[in-house]
Amino acid sequence: MIDVLNDPGGREKLLALGIRNVPVVAKGESYVFGQNLEDVAEFVGLQGTGHKPLPPQQLIKKWVNVLRAAQRYIRQLPTPRINERVIENRDRSIRILSHHLFRIGEAFLESAIDGVEYSVTHANVPPRDGTFLTGADIAGYGEDVIRRLEQWWNAEKDKSLGYKVKTYYGVQSMHVVFERSTWHSAQHARQLIHVLERFGIEPDGRLTADDLAGLPLPERLFE
Repeated sequence: MIDVLNDPGGREKLLALGIRNVPVVAKGESYVFGQNLEDVAEFVGLQGTGHKPLPPQQLIKKWVNVLRAAQRYIRQLPTPRINERVIENRDRSIRILSHHLFRIGEAFLESAIDGVEYSVTHANVPPRDGTFLTGADIAGYGEDVIRRLEQWWNAEKDKSLGYKVKTYYGVQSMHVVFERSTWHSAQHARQLIHVLERFGIEPDGRLTADDLAGLPLPERLFE
């Protein structure tokens, strides 16, 4: 296993395999992206993980709840500190993380509505220089993403999301991509709680265990 955060040569080892995105599981020169845990289980010789995704009808409620919580946390961020690193050993600012949390939703919608392939960099498009400079700016962006997400869901005819879409981690059901996007946002919302605590600020309405129940979140805050 390669820990790209704490192993100084970890990222170079992955790049040598042609891998530019994590999480990933590698054996020799073979690898599989870790976004779909069922694919990982098969890769390492297991017969599934036993995890059953929540129905889309529950996921949409959880995702919107997570995004609303993130808006609250982001509005609490002190503007003078928004360009500090989230954690010391990764070059990612609080501003970029906060924008990314909502960009995940926008990227999902581009795939769901416009048919854009969910590529490696799709959810990682950063904000343009000179934009989204305050928590209020980013929360406003989040409001637009939430509105469009709810609009898409209300208009979606196949509420099972059983149809297939192409992603950088293989052809997946839209249900799998929907779940992945939901818990991806939730993981970053947890990280924002950590940032606020580090600043000595009590998060406005913490996400609860019930809010996150059923989502296959990593055990650690930072992987």
